[in-house]
Amino acid sequence: MALVEIRDLTKTYSGGSIFGGGAQREVRAVDGVSLDIHAGETLGLVGESGSGKSTLGRLALRLIEPTSGSVRFDGTDLMAASSGDLRRIRRNMQIIFQDPFGSLDPRFCVEQIIAEPLVIHEALSKQARRVRVVELLRAVGLDESALPRYPHEFSGGQRQRIGIARALALRPKFIVADEPVSALDVSVGAQVVNLLAQLQHEFGLTYLFISHSMPVVRYLATRIAVMYRGKIVEQGTTEQITERPQHTYTQSLLAATPEMVG
Repeated sequence: MALVEIRDLTKTYSGGSIFGGGAQREVRAVDGVSLDIHAGETLGLVGESGSGKSTLGRLALRLIEPTSGSVRFDGTDLMAASSGDLRRIRRNMQIIFQDPFGSLDPRFCVEQIIAEPLVIHEALSKQARRVRVVELLRAVGLDESALPRYPHEFSGGQRQRIGIARALALRPKFIVADEPVSALDVSVGAQVVNLLAQLQHEFGLTYLFISHSMPVVRYLATRIAVMYRGKIVEQGTTEQITERPQHTYTQSLLAATPEMVG
């Protein structure tokens, strides 16, 4: 059984003309998607901006409600889960956001940011929380000197490391990494990708890694799913998708991106 089972998932938005009036227009951001994500793997979800990737990632965590379809996590139907059950399940499901600054509360110091999930979900003393936070900082390549500092005092790459530490705080099984390096320059992004690979090995993580960059996905992913206009148009092993793409959209993605170096 897969750790995450997505079946016929659809998310529809309705709205009128931007100028007002006119008939209601229906937009299917996610259109009948089915995917399995197995424990310990990285499923790369790749596609251009607006293809529905981020919406699918949030649906997988039930951060937004689907129009139809189902998501099962570790055998539990998320759509049927009560608020109490969902709260317990969320310990094992976390997200790393695209924007490493906007995703961190500027009013909180680093210690508060990383400790917040522990305050909500675990009955730890203040000292025990601090010890855990320092361990998490070290795991992402930072040290305890960061504890009293605020997000604006860090570079983009450092802020993303803080966001990763926060996502790891409850020792989750599954992480949705939503374009986690697209806001970083190439060298810093490569460091963060390597960090994610290292953490996956150390913590036994399962990733849904969302990106518009085929080279980055190819480097990190075990399998790849290609998304276009709300649908999965092709999926397979990384080798199958990158060496023998069948769909014309996948072929165009590969043709349009440079080779990853190093």
